[in-house]
Amino acid sequence: MVSISLPKHSLPSLLPTHKPRNPSSQNLPILSMSSQSQFHGLKFSQSSSLSIPSSSSLTKTTIFAKVSKGQVPSSFTLKDQDGNTVSLSKFKGKPVVVYFYPADESPSCTKQACAFRDSYEKFKKAGAEVIGISGDDPSSHQAFAKKNRLPFTLLSDEGNKIRNDWGVPADLFGTLPGRQTYVLDKKGMVQLIYNNQFQPEKHIDETLKLLQSL
Repeated sequence: MVSISLPKHSLPSLLPTHKPRNPSSQNLPILSMSSQSQFHGLKFSQSSSLSIPSSSSLTKTTIFAKVSKGQVPSSFTLKDQDGNTVSLSKFKGKPVVVYFYPADESPSCTKQACAFRDSYEKFKKAGAEVIGISGDDPSSHQAFAKKNRLPFTLLSDEGNKIRNDWGVPADLFGTLPGRQTYVLDKKGMVQLIYNNQFQPEKHIDETLKLLQSL
């Protein structure tokens, strides 16, 4: 019989002595992301926890407005493009189109303003006044009106107080001021509320259609 002598370190000692960890208890690597990213020019902040609003809260912020059809909204006083103070009550006795828009000089807002300009004679024929409102200051409104030959009033709602009081909903998860139009009849009562951010010309079509029925 042949005998084999093993070295002092036996085969079992060559194997790893530590016990495998429970996979469920291992610390998985976490991919780090920058705290800010850009999506079409908009910045979003990130945190370790993501809070997703419920569908009910989204409904309240994007659909229900503080000024609704059939109401007579309270009057307001703002400065126009020439620095003069203008009150909504000044126009009582005639139909008024009040349209809120995001900002002067943006492509969609320019398209909307020019569409109101091109149909302005139709609004005058219906006996209606047109008022545009945004958060830009009077000097911005003046340059915007002059550049595009706008024949109607632009009011400066700096701080967006009237926008908030009227409950104009924002778009793109609150990052973009909403584009909403109101038509008030001769008694100051709201007869139409129309919201369409990405088809600005539709505001003119809808308001004229309503005015012709008053």
